[in-house]
Amino acid sequence: MLPDIVTFWHGPMDALRQTCLRSQLAAGHKVTVYSFDPIPGLPDGVGNSDAEAVLPHAFSEKLRPPQPDGSWRDWTVLQFSDFFRMRLMTLRAGIWLDADVLLLKPVEIDPAKPYFAWERPRLIGNSVLYFPPDDPIVRAFEALMKQDELTPDWLALRHRVTFAMHRLVGKSKRVSDIRIAIYGPAALTALVRRENELQHALPKRSFYAVHAEPKLFFDPSDFSKYLNDPAIIGLHISGKGRAKQAPRPGSLYAWATERFKA
Repeated sequence: MLPDIVTFWHGPMDALRQTCLRSQLAAGHKVTVYSFDPIPGLPDGVGNSDAEAVLPHAFSEKLRPPQPDGSWRDWTVLQFSDFFRMRLMTLRAGIWLDADVLLLKPVEIDPAKPYFAWERPRLIGNSVLYFPPDDPIVRAFEALMKQDELTPDWLALRHRVTFAMHRLVGKSKRVSDIRIAIYGPAALTALVRRENELQHALPKRSFYAVHAEPKLFFDPSDFSKYLNDPAIIGLHISGKGRAKQAPRPGSLYAWATERFKA
C-alpha cells in the first residue's frame, strides 16, 4: 500500500497548490491537508483535518507574537510548518509533501527507513519528508518543542554568533528571527549529518529538478525530459512570486493544469 500524504496549510490556497494536490491524488495516495480553518477550494478527494490536534495554534507564539488582530507575522507560517511536519512523523500520520509538490508517479517508502532528498549540493530538502517515529531526528525536534526559547543544540556556529549579536544589541531574543529557514532544510541537514543518515538521501532530481529555477516550470519549454526521466518522482515548485500567475501555453505548468484539472 502507498503511504498517506500529509501536509499543513494556512490561509487561502492558489491554483498551483490545488493542481499539485490533485496530482498527489492521481498518483494513488490518500491526501490530507491539516489546517486551523476550513480551506476554500480544496480539491475534491483531499481530506481536511484539524491542525490543533497535531500542534496547537498557541505554539506559534514561541516563534513570535501575532499581529494585533491575531494573525501570524511574516515567517511564522513557514517555521510553524517545520515543526508541524515533525509532529506528524511522531504520530505516524504518513509522508509529508509540501502542497506545491507535483507528483508524476507514486511515492513508495520503507516505513522503517527515512525518506528525503538533496535539494541542492550540501543541503537536504524538507519538502518531501518521512521518518519513522522513533528516529533520533524526530526525537530531537520533540525535545526542542518542549523548550520555550526553541534554541536547537545543532545550531551552526555562524547562527550562534548571529543570535548572540542580536541579543547583545537588543534586536531579538528569539532564535526564530535569525533566518526564515532556521528550523527547515539547514536544520534537517545538520541533524542528518549528526545522526549518520546521509545514505538515505535521494538524488536532487528525484524531487528538486526545477526547484531553484522556476522558469523551467512556468515558462514555455521542452519539458519532456522531466516527464520521461524515471528518476524523477515529483517536482517541488518554488514559485518565487509566480505561483498566482495564469499558466503560459507551452509551459510545464500549463501541461500540469490540463493533466490534473478538476
